[in-house]
Amino acid sequence: MPPGNPNKDALDLIRSESVLTLATCDGIGPWSAPVYFVCLEGGFYFFSSPHSRHIQQAMRSGKASASLFCQADSWQTIRGIQMKGSMDRISDPALSMKVISAYLKRFPFTRDFFPAIRKPDPKTFFDRFKAKLFAFRPTEVYYVDNRHGFGSRQKIEWRTQAS
Repeated sequence: MPPGNPNKDALDLIRSESVLTLATCDGIGPWSAPVYFVCLEGGFYFFSSPHSRHIQQAMRSGKASASLFCQADSWQTIRGIQMKGSMDRISDPALSMKVISAYLKRFPFTRDFFPAIRKPDPKTFFDRFKAKLFAFRPTEVYYVDNRHGFGSRQKIEWRTQAS
């Protein structure tokens, strides 16, 4: 068993990184897309065009995978998270406002798109970015940390209150 607490280390990594790479596949083939995200209640929330390839594939298949990792200059420092799960479009107004608030806090530069609006509502936010809100919901999560040896990987318990 590697030193440290893989659940805590995974959460620390999620908090320190800002880009999640989503992977999808269908009859046309595989695809991946990096997205800015906020992690709330165990879901990874992001904004994307509903017409984008990764969204279309995920909505058709009901499946997706995702990974996030920190910059590594050698194989010995690779750390990351590998996940499989599903993606959903979020339409609940209360949840949308909660995610938008968290997103604006995590990515303050986003406020530059709304100079005259103190707190954008979901419609204003979605109209401005021509995007909708989606969630990647992991069903299986692995934490990889080569600082503990090549290929050191552990399945972690993912709870809805993980964030």
